Amino acid sequence: MSIVFYAAPLSSATPVTWALAELDVPHTRVHVDLAAGDTRKPDFLKLNPNGKVPTLVVDGTPMFEALAIMTWLGDRYGVAKDMWPAADSPARLAALSWSTWAYVSYGGVVNRLNYAANERIDASLRSEGQAKLARDDLHTLSSVLEGKLAGAPYVLGERFSLADVIVGSAVWYRTLVGGPLDAYPATKSWLERCQSRPAYKAVMERELAKAS
Repeated sequence: MSIVFYAAPLSSATPVTWALAELDVPHTRVHVDLAAGDTRKPDFLKLNPNGKVPTLVVDGTPMFEALAIMTWLGDRYGVAKDMWPAADSPARLAALSWSTWAYVSYGGVVNRLNYAANERIDASLRSEGQAKLARDDLHTLSSVLEGKLAGAPYVLGERFSLADVIVGSAVWYRTLVGGPLDAYPATKSWLERCQSRPAYKAVMERELAKAS
C-alpha cells in the first residue's frame, strides 16, 4: 500500500503525524510550506479542494480532515496493533463517540474562544460576550472529560489507544489558546501521560526542528 502524507510542522497535521508514529505506518511525507502558499497551488487543490493540511493519499486516492484520516488509520492499522477497537467491539462505539466529540464539540468551542478572545485576531472580530459564552461552554465540556478520566487512566479504559491521540490533540490545542488545565487534574495528568510517550516526544522534536 502506498501512503503519501502532506503535512506542515506544528499544524493541524501534527495529530496525524503522531498517529502515524504510534502505529508505525510506512509512508512518504511531503513537506507543505504554508507561508509559501503550497496549499493553494493547483496540484495540491486537486488532492484537497479545501487547500489545507493534513492530506493523505492512499494508493492514489486522496482523503482529508484529520479526524477522518486518523479514524481510517485506526481501522486499517490500529485494530491489528490493539490500538483501535474492531468494528464489532462495544469499545468501537466509545472510540467514535469521544473522537467526534473532541473534534466537533470540544474543538469547536476552543476555536470559538480563540477567535473571540485572541489578541492576534482583528479587534473588530473579537467579542468579550462571545468569549465568555465560549469559556462557559468549554468548562462544561472540560468537566465531562474530567469525569471520564477520573474513572480510568485513558479514554477507552486501562490502555492507551488512538482515541487518546485524537482527544489528546484537541485538549493540547486548548492549552495553547484556551487556558491551562489546572482546574481539571485528571485531564492534566492524562495529557501528561500521553505526551510522555516516546512517539509523541519524537514527533514534537522533529516538528519543532522543522518549524525553526
